[in-house]
Amino acid sequence: MAGSIERVTQAAADAGLEIEVRRMGASTRTAEEAAQQCGCTVAQIVKSLVFQGETSDRLYLFLVSGSNQLDLGKAAALAGEALKRAEPRHIRDQTGFAIGGVSPLGHLIAIPAFADETLLGFERVWAAAGAHDAVFAAAPAALVKAARAAVVSLAA
Repeated sequence: MAGSIERVTQAAADAGLEIEVRRMGASTRTAEEAAQQCGCTVAQIVKSLVFQGETSDRLYLFLVSGSNQLDLGKAAALAGEALKRAEPRHIRDQTGFAIGGVSPLGHLIAIPAFADETLLGFERVWAAAGAHDAVFAAAPAALVKAARAAVVSLAA
């Protein structure tokens, strides 16, 4: 897992985003667990949701506030195809991250990324840093820019 965290840190640096990865010592796999560990609201947690195109098998990354649900119809329209949940093994093989540690940054492959506009309403958000207990904080606009994500309406 340390390689995954290093990849996130390097990707952030390459994008001009200065981060400090914190190992929490307890799971941050769910938005609720992460919020408790980070001392923030669930809404300030960035969920990195990976879906797979039903036709193309291409992966898509959707960054959503921890208090929101992804509108799959909106996501599919952005992807240009119907979407399905990607298998955890496929996500790990393609991104280099296990479920619960998928970061907005540092994927092994280029993945189209979309960020929900509600994330921009916070001064600071927290995102996974490549392991189930690793997180980092960032200004949302800077994170979205570093992740090369299009800002759109994704919340249900």
